[in-house]
Amino acid sequence: MHDIFRRDPRAQWIGRNRLHPLHQANSAQPKRGPSGLLRKNLHNIGFIGPNGINRIDRSGDSNHSPLNRISVKPAELTLPLHQVEEADFYILVALDLVSARLTSHDRDTLGLAHQLANNNNGKGAVLAVAFGELKEDKLETAGIDRLIHFDSSEYQRYNPEQRCVDLYNIVNELQPKHILLPDSIHGGGDLGRRLAARLGQRVACGVWKVTDEQLLCRGAAGKTDIIRPMTKILLVLEECCEPVSETRHQSQLLPFYTAAVNSSMLDQGNLSVDPNAVNLAEAGFILSGGNGVKDWPVFHLTAKTLGATEGASRVSVDDGYMPRDRQVGASGTWVTAKVYIAVGISGAIQHMQGIAQCDKVVAINSDDKCDMVKRADLSAIGDSTVILNDLRNLVEQHRAGQNVGQSARQNSAQNAAQNRQYEGVNHDKG
Repeated sequence: MHDIFRRDPRAQWIGRNRLHPLHQANSAQPKRGPSGLLRKNLHNIGFIGPNGINRIDRSGDSNHSPLNRISVKPAELTLPLHQVEEADFYILVALDLVSARLTSHDRDTLGLAHQLANNNNGKGAVLAVAFGELKEDKLETAGIDRLIHFDSSEYQRYNPEQRCVDLYNIVNELQPKHILLPDSIHGGGDLGRRLAARLGQRVACGVWKVTDEQLLCRGAAGKTDIIRPMTKILLVLEECCEPVSETRHQSQLLPFYTAAVNSSMLDQGNLSVDPNAVNLAEAGFILSGGNGVKDWPVFHLTAKTLGATEGASRVSVDDGYMPRDRQVGASGTWVTAKVYIAVGISGAIQHMQGIAQCDKVVAINSDDKCDMVKRADLSAIGDSTVILNDLRNLVEQHRAGQNVGQSARQNSAQNAAQNRQYEGVNHDKG
């Protein structure tokens, strides 16, 4: 009776399923066929086939452990370092730096700068000029050989005259072969035209392709191609060139001192606008709601508190909770937000396609195994209404603390000024 071999259907299913966590442990046990004969497992690591060739392990399970199949992470690829010790010439790039970080337009411009540096004879280096705060932590992979950073407080506001003078001084001292700026609404287009007028140079606008000594520019709202000769100052369009992705660069900081300018402009700060008046495709901060949102008034109040543009999944739009122009996804609007918060969105394939170009994705969901949580850079698991209320309270507390801190700093400055005045009076009396 004990000689009868009984098959275990579940064990056989685990043995066939190489993605099952118990597959490796189950594969180590001997297998028998229907007749009771031992069978060889062709999927075992190191199995030698009839031609004498070992099987290759493509599972990432280097330690033969069933847990390693999930926990092992691919090794980070170290890119080769591109060094330019002594540069024969420079290709200057003035960065836009929206929200103190490199934009995709900046990276495309840096890619074109390297193309120009490699096409010319001699060793060329790409010199990037950054104005204001710089939060980017991956400068070396963006293709920057040299960096000049003006980070004083005067660059935190709108001051194109000061930036133009600084660029003018850099050009006069370093004599770059070409000057590239993003032809964008974030300041690059305006700054490039100001610099061209100051240098007395012709500027090429709308450049999207460089071939030999010719420029291919877009005209008539992108409907006409214009061929122009090579110029010193180029205002380039997005996707003008592939960004640098195969090399690391030094990003060596060069000291350069600014020159004081008596500006005729007065910066009155940013003008507050309704976030929902911003086109969804151009919004930088989006709070998007899906089928998991149970309290839509709380959702709208949170979006208003955060200053975020509202978005929605197709299910929410079909159910009538949000208008059709707020739909995000392949069947709605493709978005490129810096931060995208998905509330109660499971992550259908069309929606995932629509947010593929977003930098940071935050998921708020009750299901920790949904596709949106797997895609997200940060996830909050729980009831969406509770999490949104807590988030709104945290933002309000943070803003209240900032106001209290600002008032305290102002009072401290006033007290210090009064103390200095009182000390001066006593000194005079003495």
